Amino acid sequence: MKKIIVVGNGMVGYKFCEKFVAQDASKDFEILVFGEEPRPAYDRVHLSEYFENQDAKALEMAPSSWYKANGIELITGERVSDINRVAKTIKTAKNREFSYDYLIMATGSSPFVPPIKGVEKEGVFVYRTIEDLEGMLAYAAKLNKEKPNARAAVLGGGLLGLEAGKAVLDMGLEPHIVEFAPKLMPRQLDSRSSQVLKLKLESIGLNIHLSKATNQILGDGKITGMEFGEDDRLDVDMLIVSAGIRPRDELAKACGLEVGVRGGIVVDNTMKTSDDNIYAIGEIALYNQMIYGLVAPGYDMAEVAVKQILGETNVVMPADIDMSTKLKLIGVDVASFGEPFMPADKGHSIIFENKTQYLYKRINVSHDGKKLLGGILVGDAADYSMLHQIYLNGMKIPEDPAQLILPVTDGNAAFGDVMDLPDEAQVCSCESVTKGQICGAIESGEANDLASVVSCTKAGTGCGGCKPMVKDLTDATLKSLGIEVKDSICEHFDLNRQELYDIIQVKGYRTFNEVIDNHGKGCGCELCKPLIASLMATIHADTANKEYAIQDSNDRFLANIQRNGTYSVVPRVPGGEITPDKLIALGEIAKKYDLYTKITGGVRVDLFGATLNQLPLIWKDLISHGFESGHAYGKSLRTVKTCVGSTWCRYGMDESVSFGIELENRYRGIRAPHKIKGGVSGCIRECAEARGKDFGLIAVEGGWNLYVGGNGGATPRHAELLAEQIDNETVIKYLDRYLMFYMRTAKPLQRTAAWQERLEGGMDYLKEVVIDDKLGICDDLEKEMETLVNKFECEWTQAINNPEMMKRFSHFVNSKEEDDSLVFVPMREQKMPEPWN
Repeated sequence: MKKIIVVGNGMVGYKFCEKFVAQDASKDFEILVFGEEPRPAYDRVHLSEYFENQDAKALEMAPSSWYKANGIELITGERVSDINRVAKTIKTAKNREFSYDYLIMATGSSPFVPPIKGVEKEGVFVYRTIEDLEGMLAYAAKLNKEKPNARAAVLGGGLLGLEAGKAVLDMGLEPHIVEFAPKLMPRQLDSRSSQVLKLKLESIGLNIHLSKATNQILGDGKITGMEFGEDDRLDVDMLIVSAGIRPRDELAKACGLEVGVRGGIVVDNTMKTSDDNIYAIGEIALYNQMIYGLVAPGYDMAEVAVKQILGETNVVMPADIDMSTKLKLIGVDVASFGEPFMPADKGHSIIFENKTQYLYKRINVSHDGKKLLGGILVGDAADYSMLHQIYLNGMKIPEDPAQLILPVTDGNAAFGDVMDLPDEAQVCSCESVTKGQICGAIESGEANDLASVVSCTKAGTGCGGCKPMVKDLTDATLKSLGIEVKDSICEHFDLNRQELYDIIQVKGYRTFNEVIDNHGKGCGCELCKPLIASLMATIHADTANKEYAIQDSNDRFLANIQRNGTYSVVPRVPGGEITPDKLIALGEIAKKYDLYTKITGGVRVDLFGATLNQLPLIWKDLISHGFESGHAYGKSLRTVKTCVGSTWCRYGMDESVSFGIELENRYRGIRAPHKIKGGVSGCIRECAEARGKDFGLIAVEGGWNLYVGGNGGATPRHAELLAEQIDNETVIKYLDRYLMFYMRTAKPLQRTAAWQERLEGGMDYLKEVVIDDKLGICDDLEKEMETLVNKFECEWTQAINNPEMMKRFSHFVNSKEEDDSLVFVPMREQKMPEPWN
C-alpha cells in the first residue's frame, strides 16, 4: 500500500482526509496525520464561539474515533521537524521517523506579530488557537478581580481583529480596536461601508482607533498601555494581536522546496510543489502569487490534491479564485462579492446608505447596466446569496439595477426566484455543491427534506452562509414535484404552527398532554412544549403560568436567567413614563436586595442579580408600589417607546406619550410567535425610533402614519407604511387586526419583520387583509384581540397569590437553603457576576 502523510491537522488537512476516504480507491492507501495541537481538527472559522460556551468538543470537525473508523492514524501534539525529500521521510520533534509516498503540506499559517518594542510583555496574546483563547480567558478573569474597569485592545481592525473585539466584550473588559489603516476591514470594504460599520460597532460599545501606528508596548513586565507617538497613547491592561497571518513554511524552506518572496509554498494548478511527491493546500499554498485565507479555496485545494493523487489529472484549480464572502461580525452582517472596489473605467457603482440604521449596500455594474460585477453589503446581507449567484453566473439584472439593493415594497425581490439559477450555479462554495446536485438529490429520491439534502450533499456544513438558499431550493424542488412542504414544528408533531393553533382552538385542549396524546408522538421537546404553552395562552386568553413544566426557564420563573444563574426583574413602565415616587421605589427595592440596575434600550429599569427565592419577594414589593410584570422574559409585548411629543416638545404634533401608554397597556401580556416592540413618535423627527419597531406610529399633519414589520435586531429592517393620516381609533383597529393576523399565521420564533417579508403578495396583500378585509376575518381578529385585552392578568401577581406556583421558586426541592455558590465582583460602584474560568 502507498502511504500518505498529512502534515497539519487544521480544517483543510481534515478536509483532505474526509475527501480522500470518500473515494473507492482510498483502500489502496495508508494515511498518517500529524497535528501539532493537542486535539483533533476544529472549526477555526467559528473560534470566537468558544468564548460563549468554552466547549472545545462543539468546534471539532470530527472526533478521534472518526479517524480510527476510517483507517487514518492521527498523531496529535507532535510536531514534524524535518523532511528528507531524497529518502522520502519525515522526522518529528520526538525524533521519530516515518516514510511517505506522498506528502501533504497543510501546516496553515501563524499569526503575524509586528516587531513592536515590548510585544513580549505579559498580557499580550495572539488570536489563533483554543489554547490562545484559554490564556486570554484566564488573564481577563484575573484582571476583572484586580481592576473592575480593565481595558483590552486589539491590534488589527480586519476580520479576525473584529472577532477578537467581540471576545473582549464577552470577557467583560472595555474593548478598543487599534488599526493602522484609515478604515476597518481594508481588504473587504470601501471607505463609506467601513464608516457605517465603525458607527455600528461604536453603538454597541467598541472603541475604534484608526490610522494608529503602534511604536511600543508600555509597562514594566506586563502591559499597561500602547504608545503611538510622543503625546499619543492608550492605557490598556491586555492586548490581543490580530495583525494578519504568515504561512508556516519553515519546513518547506529547510528542505529546499520553492517558496515565494513573501512566504508560502509555490504550487501549480494541481497543488503540486516543486517536488512531484509533495502537495501544499490551504494557507500554506502560494497559488497565483497569492495566499488565500478563506476556507472555501482551501477545501477546493484539498479536493484537487485528492484527485491528482488518485490519477484524475484533469481536476485542477481554476485560474481565478472567487474571494466573495459573507460574515457576521458581532451580530453585524458584512459581505462582499465579485469586485467590491470598482474603478470608474470598468463600470458604475450604485450605493444605498442609511446610517441611522447602520445600512450600506453597494453594487457595481457594467457601463451598459446589464451585468453585475460585484458589491459590498453592511448591516443587511440577506440578499447576498442571490446577488452572488447573479454575479457568478452572469444572470440578467433588472433594467434599473438599483432595484437589486433598494428596499422591496411589493413583496417580490428584483432578482426573481431561486429556481431561476442554472444547474451549475455553485450554492455552497465550502463544499462545492451546485444547485443541480441539491435538486438532483431530491428528484432522484435520495433526499426528501432539508436534513437529508444536507446529509447527502454536505451543503451548508461549512461556514453556513448558504443555508437559507439551500432551504429555498429544497422547498421549491419539493413543491415542483407535487410534494407538500410542511413546516413541522419538530419531530414530535407532523404539524405546523397554524395547524396546531386550529386544532387547539377547535378541540379546546388545555394541557400539553392532551395535545401530544391526540396529535403527536413521544414526550415532546424544548421546541414544541413552549410553543404549545404560548398557543394555549393566546387561544384561551390566559397566562402561560398554568402549566409551567413545559415552559423554558425564563417563562417558567417569569424572569430572565443570567449567566451566573441569577435572574433579572423588569417591571413594566408603560411608554417610559414614571412618577418620582415610583422611580424612588425602584431605587429602594434595588438597594434592599442589592441588585445591579440599568436603564434598558426600551426605556425601562432592569434589576439584575436576584436569586430564585428572592423573585417573589421583589415582585411583592414592586406590586405594592403599582408595578406589574414587564414580560421581558416572554415572547410577548416588551415596550412601546415614546418621545415626549406635544406634551413638552415644541416640535410635537400629537400626544405620543399618552397614546404610547394606551397601546402598551392594551397589548401587554399577549403571547406571540416572538417578542413585539412598539414606538410612538410625536413628529417626523422620529425620536422614538418607531420605524425600527414591530409597529410604529409617527404623528403627521392630519393624524398618525402607521408602520409595521420593523426590526432593530441582528438584521435591521425598516417598518413599512400600512396606513396614513389615521386617528387613534383607526390605529387601534388596524393594529388589533395586524397583530392577531401575525399571531395566527407566523412560524414559531418568527419576528414580524421576517413574517411580513415572506408574506405572499407582500405589503399590498397585507393592506388588503388588514384594511380592506379581503379574507372576511377582520371581525374575528378584532374580537380575539378584545378578549385577550379584557382578560389580562399580571403573571407576577398570579404567581405570588398561588401557593402551588410559589413552590417553584426555591433553589432546592427538599430544602429552604439558598444557593451559596454565587460569586459577584465589583464594577463601577455596582456588581457583576464573577467571569467564568
